[in-house]
Amino acid sequence: MPRLPHSVHGQGDKGFVPAMIEAARRTGVAAYVGAGDNRWAAVHRLDAARLNRLALEGAPAGARLHAVADEGVPMLEIAQVVARRLGFGAATTIEPVQAGETFGFLAGPLQNDNWVSSAKTRALTGWTPAGPGLLADLDSAAYFA
Repeated sequence: MPRLPHSVHGQGDKGFVPAMIEAARRTGVAAYVGAGDNRWAAVHRLDAARLNRLALEGAPAGARLHAVADEGVPMLEIAQVVARRLGFGAATTIEPVQAGETFGFLAGPLQNDNWVSSAKTRALTGWTPAGPGLLADLDSAAYFA
């Protein structure tokens, strides 16, 4: 089965992105750690499902597949969308020592640089992601209802 990134986004998302939005609502700031240049890999849930099917139908046994459409979205850009959608104006940088208090269980993952390539997966399976990218999906009303 393909490796899934931190963010498998789309309608009904209950993972990291909604938790990050909740942290922003709770603290009153859409924060990112340091320069915000650490990256987060992401895939739309329907693209991940399609890759799972392709993998079951024809990927060689033991193949290492990465279900990644967005190979590395900077955390600063994610925080900027959250800030704008919540009406905070701008995203706010915080120091690493503040991350636990601000993000709770997300503190570790939000500080990792998680760039991942799916080039070999695409070549091996013919998979082409078609869903919206993380930033476009995050900018929808569904995440902020």
